[in-house]
Amino acid sequence: MALVDCAVMTQRWPFIHHVTFIASDLEASTRFYTAALKPLGVVGEAADGGAEFWEEELDTPSFGLYPAGDATVTRGAHIAFTARDRASVDAFYEAALSAGGTSRYEPRLWPEYRAYCAFVDDPDGNNIEAVYKEQA
Repeated sequence: MALVDCAVMTQRWPFIHHVTFIASDLEASTRFYTAALKPLGVVGEAADGGAEFWEEELDTPSFGLYPAGDATVTRGAHIAFTARDRASVDAFYEAALSAGGTSRYEPRLWPEYRAYCAFVDDPDGNNIEAVYKEQA
């Protein structure tokens, strides 16, 4: 096992560059994610036949949606989006439900994770979470 340079460990860069889901109904999924992610400071636009979402002022990490075509629809995945505070988690949850999402867990503190989270299903049944990590 290689040793990790401690100086490198203190630099921040995204662990994941981008994630893409294949949607059964691109329009419904785009509407859902546009509404649900807005309270988290995430913006989006149409791109290359799909939609791309990213945090304002940053282009990565990003989240993409594309139509199924001949590809298999993404189902059963779990992705957690970072929230800046509890109010953002609450707003995510309400916006997601208003845009066609289905509740899994209402916003609450999960002490075992030191996090305030809410979980919803997107139009294809993926588990979408907003998480605000509480300070120790």
